Amino acid sequence: MNPLTLFSLFATPAKGWSRLVRSKPTISSIFFLHVIPFSLIPPLMLFLAGGKYGGQFFPSMNSSKLLLIGMVFFLVELAVVPVMATLIRQLGELGEIHPSFKDSFIIAAVAPTPLWMAPIFLLVPNALVNVVVIAMALMATAGLLYYGIPVVFRMKEQGHATLVFGAVLIAGTVALGFLMVCTLVVWGSIQNLQYSMPLLA
Repeated sequence: MNPLTLFSLFATPAKGWSRLVRSKPTISSIFFLHVIPFSLIPPLMLFLAGGKYGGQFFPSMNSSKLLLIGMVFFLVELAVVPVMATLIRQLGELGEIHPSFKDSFIIAAVAPTPLWMAPIFLLVPNALVNVVVIAMALMATAGLLYYGIPVVFRMKEQGHATLVFGAVLIAGTVALGFLMVCTLVVWGSIQNLQYSMPLLA
């Protein structure tokens, strides 16, 4: 995806989605040129912010532990996209449509872009700023879904598009929660390992 298309998605979502669909991207190009680069942002920012601000945001975490958490988070991010694409395709049945996996993958890969970009603000050592940024990213993601679903799925009936949008939004919220839980589980596991080492010594 070129920067112009990405900018138009945020500035004029409906036109941006139309431009993206007309460019006929392949699943592999979206995955390697969009999903992987943007999925790298959260773990990279986690590592950089942890190294810069230390215990303020990430207590008891040295660089190697933050790197491990970031790697696991990155792999989970990559796995969630095709899973979400499959789920979105199935949810499309609610709107009496039969979207292709490619169209579903486009939605699953592009809509979370604001959430992938939000962790850049972890470099600002202010919890309130980051909460506001995450809230704005969530709203932007919902907006991309709202405008993108009828365009990518070529839906003319607003009622069906709204129904699919609601279902996908709920599924996306669950996926986001899953990512957060995975991160916390890995985080807790590493901390428990750290505390158990002296006991075994």
